[in-house]
Amino acid sequence: MKIVCLDAATLGHYDLSVFKEFGEFQSYRTTPKDKVIERLKDADVAMVNKIIIDKEVLDNTNLKLILETATGVNNIDLAYAKSKNIIVKNAAGYSTKSVLQHTFALMFAFLNQIVFYNQWSKEGKWSECEIFTDYTKILNTLSGKKHGIVGLGTIGKEVARISKAFGAEVAYYSTSGQNNDANFKRLDFEELLKESDIISIHAPLNENTKNLFTYKELMLLKEDAVLINVGRGGIINEEDLAKILNEKNIRVGLDVLEFEPMVKNHPLLNIKHKDNLIITPHIAWASEESLDALMKIVYNNLKEWIENGK
Repeated sequence: MKIVCLDAATLGHYDLSVFKEFGEFQSYRTTPKDKVIERLKDADVAMVNKIIIDKEVLDNTNLKLILETATGVNNIDLAYAKSKNIIVKNAAGYSTKSVLQHTFALMFAFLNQIVFYNQWSKEGKWSECEIFTDYTKILNTLSGKKHGIVGLGTIGKEVARISKAFGAEVAYYSTSGQNNDANFKRLDFEELLKESDIISIHAPLNENTKNLFTYKELMLLKEDAVLINVGRGGIINEEDLAKILNEKNIRVGLDVLEFEPMVKNHPLLNIKHKDNLIITPHIAWASEESLDALMKIVYNNLKEWIENGK
């Protein structure tokens, strides 16, 4: 059996040699679109993260199994794969704690003025203080704040639980309309935007969430509101967000963008109040612990298929 991993660079420094016990294993750091078919020509199993596996690829290869090294499988033509009896197996639940932690890291960076005071101190301004502390920026506690959560799935519920433990008043908006949780207050979207001091997004990108936040919705946010997106890019219209950040005093933490890597000359790179924006490059999920958990799932998915054919 031949197993080919097409985008190992997305898996950090994980040692993929463990897959050699199942047969011939070949790995590529990245694979351009025009090399996908060539590299999968003799493969039984494809291991992919973001590589597109469409009808053309499936018609020109002899794949039996596709191992998705992520939860989302929108890069694979699932219906066509099924019609050709090709099994697709993904991984889920491996990064909940990592994304949870990153959500609060972004949130507290704003509430505790971490970015500002780190730079302020390194510039020598603390040395110039006449007292032991400084009040240039005012810190805020999460306790007593209204925290609105968009998307109350597995991660959203964990964020809600921790936020409540900090003393926040938690409410949520269900993007699917199907999630109900008696532990937290359910609001419609407009209410949530108007009432919340902090909003965090933990939803998938789909027809219900694409451009959920446009200029109109962003204008409803409170002054000094904190908006965090660790869900998916495309939920917030980024051109509208750049415009709002130039007009209104809101603070925004993003770990995801509509197009990744970030496009050159992105409008968010040219906003006036740069201290009000933190961007991290889709790393919320990518802790060492999450990667280990992810690849154990992928390993077991392959092992189960070999042993049981499913």
